[in-house]
Amino acid sequence: QLQASGGGSVQAGGSLRLSCAASGRTFTNWIMSWFRQAPGKDREFVASTTWNLGTTNYADFVKGRFTITRDKANVMVYLEMNSLKPEDTAVYYCASKSSAATTYSYWGQGTQVTVSS
Repeated sequence: QLQASGGGSVQAGGSLRLSCAASGRTFTNWIMSWFRQAPGKDREFVASTTWNLGTTNYADFVKGRFTITRDKANVMVYLEMNSLKPEDTAVYYCASKSSAATTYSYWGQGTQVTVSS
């Protein structure tokens, strides 16, 4: 249903663009999000966008550096990550849920992002 890609290794200050290919259903009235999980830490919310209007929400630690967008025609969600820091190192997951739901229904398989200092 969700397939994440685009991770890799970059130096601090660099950029990466993550992609999430969605399939298998229509996403009207759904929320598409990115989460991340660093080694030894809990999974945390990074950013989200509503499918219909593209309304976005960001965790404070990525505001001004990351941008989430969606391509409705190609059913894709992107996370543009700039000014990367070593503390951004994590496995990044895309996820989706109905706007009425409290939990996420679908999760991608995760893509590793490693930022070296």
